[in-house]
Amino acid sequence: MNNEQGSKRISSGVIAAVSAAVITVGGGVAWLASNQTPTTIQPSHNITQPSQPGQEQTPSVYWLKPTDTSFDLVPQPIQIAATQPNQALEQAFQALLAGPTEGTDSTTIPQGTQLLGVKLENDEVHVNLSDNFTEGGGSASMIGRVGQVVYTATTLNPNAKVYIEVDGQQLDILGGEGLELEQPLTRESFQQNYSL
Repeated sequence: MNNEQGSKRISSGVIAAVSAAVITVGGGVAWLASNQTPTTIQPSHNITQPSQPGQEQTPSVYWLKPTDTSFDLVPQPIQIAATQPNQALEQAFQALLAGPTEGTDSTTIPQGTQLLGVKLENDEVHVNLSDNFTEGGGSASMIGRVGQVVYTATTLNPNAKVYIEVDGQQLDILGGEGLELEQPLTRESFQQNYSL
C-alpha cells in the first residue's frame, strides 16, 4: 500500500512541475509578444528575395533575336538554386557567357569571354569580364553585347545602374570603332543611346 501511495505522490509531483513549467513558459511568451513593437519590412518590388535558404530565384538571360531590320533583346528565364541575388546573377552570367542552347536566339558576346566577378551594392551592379569581351565585331555587334550585359545584370532589379569592367578596369570605349559607354548604364539609358 505504501508503494501505491508513493507512486501517486511522484505522479502528482511530476504533473504539478510540468504544469508550472507550461504556465511559466506560456506567460513569458505572452509577455514577450505583448511588449514587442511590430516591425514591417517592405521588400523592394524589383528584387526577388528568397525567404528560405535554397529557394530558387528566376533571373533571365538576355539573347538577341533577329527581326526584319534589327535585333530584339529577349529574356530566357533560368531556374537556379541561389540564396542571394549575387549568386543568382553570377549563375545567370555563366549561362549568358556559355551561349544560347536552343531556338533562333543568338549572342554577340565573343566566345571565351569569362566572368571575373559580379558585385551588387545597393542599386548598382558591377560586372567584371575578361578582355575577350572587347574582341571583334562591328558597332551593331558591340551594341548587342552591351545590351545583353545590361539587361542580364538588371534582371532582378530593372532600375539598377550597371558598371561594365574588363579585367577590373571600367570600360569606357569598346572596340576598334570606339563605341563610347557612358557609365553607369541603365535599361533606360541603353534604349535612349543605343539602337540595335
